[in-house]
Amino acid sequence: MTRILNLQQLRVKISDTRAEMGCGAADDIAEAIREVLSHKEVCNMIFAAAPSQNEMLAALAAQPDIEWERVNAFHMDEYIGLAPDAPQGFANFLREALFDKVPFRSVNCLDGAAATADAAGECARYSALLCREPVDITCMGIGENGHIAFNDPPVADFDDPELVKLVALDEVCRSQQVHDGCFASLDEVPTHALTLTVPALMNAARVFCVVPAATKAGAVRDTMLGEVSTACPASILRRHKDATLYLDQDSASLL
Repeated sequence: MTRILNLQQLRVKISDTRAEMGCGAADDIAEAIREVLSHKEVCNMIFAAAPSQNEMLAALAAQPDIEWERVNAFHMDEYIGLAPDAPQGFANFLREALFDKVPFRSVNCLDGAAATADAAGECARYSALLCREPVDITCMGIGENGHIAFNDPPVADFDDPELVKLVALDEVCRSQQVHDGCFASLDEVPTHALTLTVPALMNAARVFCVVPAATKAGAVRDTMLGEVSTACPASILRRHKDATLYLDQDSASLL
């Protein structure tokens, strides 16, 4: 069973289980893709890479009747300093979870290795791609500190003039990667990353935000009930004209 709430412009769907949440989000995202393709030649999408997205990504890959050959895929952040084949790399995560499972028109990944040598050049390259293919749909999550992509509170800017930038990761963000089981210890987590900025994510016509688990309950509360500010970057969802937040009972437990 799913409860539906409306908070300012933000739709909130609270499911009984994490699996139900993921399937419900995938159904809505699939319908949005079909709607875009009914009036545009291609659909441009941004995807988040995180364990919180597993159920949604698996259900989305299994959706029938999506013309993936007309969909361009992007992702929203990438570590700097990992080996190109590191399983913790977000591009590698998404290839395994989705990009290699369906026949996209194109898959456009941030290159963390290139950014090690020339971060500004990689930001410029990816920004040019996003300008050439304006985004229709953003599929995202929320971090334990309220971040969206790697826009942590210290570096988030709702009016950022850039589309992609180099950021230092705060300790709460880096610790989350350990909590999620992606790294064995904090020392292994990279200190810097590339991220799409808040405007780059929010430029999409539609935003779907999938946030399960009790570890995200505080961030969900602040997103929905706190001030709209960079202290909780995800709070910007309340200003988007067409955003939906998907929760399970654990992530909604503090509401």
